[in-house]
Amino acid sequence: MPQYFTVGHLIARLRDLDPSLRLRLAVSPDFPFAHYVGTDVIVHDGIAYLGEDGQEGYLPPAVRDQLAWA
Repeated sequence: MPQYFTVGHLIARLRDLDPSLRLRLAVSPDFPFAHYVGTDVIVHDGIAYLGEDGQEGYLPPAVRDQLAWA
């Protein structure tokens, strides 16, 4: 993901999805895990940070492969 990815870009990516879908963060290609997305959004020095709320488990292999983390 480009370092210039903005809140607007994220909203545009999510806009057409079913709003009832569960949301997870895919983290770390060396250890591909899924993390729960927390409710905290902290803005500091012009950057919005989404908090995570714990680890769910390993990413499904299909997701890992689509992210090219195989």
